Amino acid sequence: MNEEEIKKFSETENLSEQAVSSREEILSSAEADAERAESDYSIGNEVSEGEKPLDKNVKLMSPFRMVMRRFFRSKLSIAGIVMIVSLFAFCWLGPLVYHQWGEIETDYGGAISYSDYVIKGDDGKDFIQVVVEDKGINALAGLSADHILGTDEQGMDIFTRLMYGGRLSLTISFLAVFLTSALGIIMGGLAGYYGGVVDNVIMRICDVLICLPTLPLMLIIGTVLDSNGVDSAYYIYLLMGLLSIFSWPGMARLVRGQILFLREQEYMVAAEAMGYSTARKIFKHLIPNILPQILVSMTLSLGSMILYESTLSYLNLGVRIPYASWGTMVEVISRRSDILQNNFNVWGAPGFCIIIAVLGFNFIGDGLRDALDPKQRR
Repeated sequence: MNEEEIKKFSETENLSEQAVSSREEILSSAEADAERAESDYSIGNEVSEGEKPLDKNVKLMSPFRMVMRRFFRSKLSIAGIVMIVSLFAFCWLGPLVYHQWGEIETDYGGAISYSDYVIKGDDGKDFIQVVVEDKGINALAGLSADHILGTDEQGMDIFTRLMYGGRLSLTISFLAVFLTSALGIIMGGLAGYYGGVVDNVIMRICDVLICLPTLPLMLIIGTVLDSNGVDSAYYIYLLMGLLSIFSWPGMARLVRGQILFLREQEYMVAAEAMGYSTARKIFKHLIPNILPQILVSMTLSLGSMILYESTLSYLNLGVRIPYASWGTMVEVISRRSDILQNNFNVWGAPGFCIIIAVLGFNFIGDGLRDALDPKQRR
């Protein structure tokens, strides 16, 4: 083998060695890429099972949770909930614990008083005459173990009547607000959706009802009901029902204004193209979108209804004795000024309950209004 052949053979061998080395480098890099891909795949599987690394510092919250979070951050909202829950527990669970006396049960264990008088006889001698007086009922008794808050002028336990009176006042207020809201939502929804003649007619009815003086009108209606001998157990329900009929224009205007804005949105155009009925478009697509405003209005109206019921009962147009309500229990001071001056326990306790109820509902309504406002970032 000459030198040229040896040189060519060495060059060929070097080329083959370079090819082998480059092949090994390619294989090693491919193996590294495969291992890296396998590692990334395994990491991706582990992340998919748990939490993604990029989302570790991000918490996704639903709109409902965001509203609840903003609502419970407000101290006034918490205070309102505590007030209302305490009142409901006191009124509905209290009689199960404190049941010594009934709502209309009178305490006939009145005190017996002895009075002595000096009387001159026909023979000129003086003698003492003792007069025994049995009061019959234990009226206006003070605070004691038998009567935690004493008794009223009828000898009935104030603490017990406070619980049963709260049941009636709260129940009537809730029923009146729900009836008012139902009428307002129906009438406002029809006015806002149809517009035109329907809107004009409903809004003119609202204008007429708003112009009516509510309290004098209730006095007239109450007198008519009383003259017709309506049963006292249903008297206040009829009166508050009639009050609801005259109180729906505010809710109707709120619903109408919101629907006038929402009915031109894209999803309403799509519902129209799908051929949905009017009732479905109003009550399934429009009303749910204005539900937050409706809830706030209803919550704030509860306090007003409690004040209405108390005012009517104070004017002797509400719940009639012997049945109890907070307004009826306060009404006694309009008839007897001595109780106003000397017996704070008779009228102070129901007045305090009215204040707590109104403040509690107003606090909850304010908290809902702030929590449902998308501009709030607290």
